[in-house]
Amino acid sequence: MIRLLLVDDHPIVRAGMVAMLSEEPEFEIVGEAANGSECLALVPRVRPDVVLMDLRMPVMDGAEATRRLEALDAAIRPRVLVLTTYDTDADIVRAVEAGARGYLLKDAALPELAEAIRRAARGETVLAPAVAARLAHRLRAPKGPELTERELDVLRLVAQGKSNAEVGRALFIGEATVKTYLLRTFAKLGVNDRTAAVTAAYRLGFFDPPRV
Repeated sequence: MIRLLLVDDHPIVRAGMVAMLSEEPEFEIVGEAANGSECLALVPRVRPDVVLMDLRMPVMDGAEATRRLEALDAAIRPRVLVLTTYDTDADIVRAVEAGARGYLLKDAALPELAEAIRRAARGETVLAPAVAARLAHRLRAPKGPELTERELDVLRLVAQGKSNAEVGRALFIGEATVKTYLLRTFAKLGVNDRTAAVTAAYRLGFFDPPRV
């Protein structure tokens, strides 16, 4: 029997997963969580073998929760299988680097998902074909993205929580110009929003994250 913990901030999604996975007699759903923080609190109590982890959730996202699960003692450390709608490079890399054993998209059919759970429980790595292709392309790339000094200036201020208007005033440029720099940065980093751009910049070493 493989014990499962479902982590997703949408109750309807969790209910659908319960209904679908209950068709497989070898799976036992031992808990549900609406965010990464709830997941971390549940794991020591319900002792899942595999956590099905969404990525973008309030309070604590899936990548951060995965990173913290990987730091647990081996006796209670579950395997994490990401199950999400997002297949951007930044999301994939964050999840894999955090320690996820697999990365599937939510349009996966039940047989594909069931087999991925079995493989994750055995400690194997399983990736959706589109995700594997993205990672392969990234590994083949000769070097990482290059940001200009002005793009870095904009991103540093965004990382401090400043709005586009505040960034513009700090750098003596117009708000429209700030937006242009951000769009260029998003394209270079393979992300879709400000938070993901800042996260990617930290991960790639463009600047250091703030000390907590």
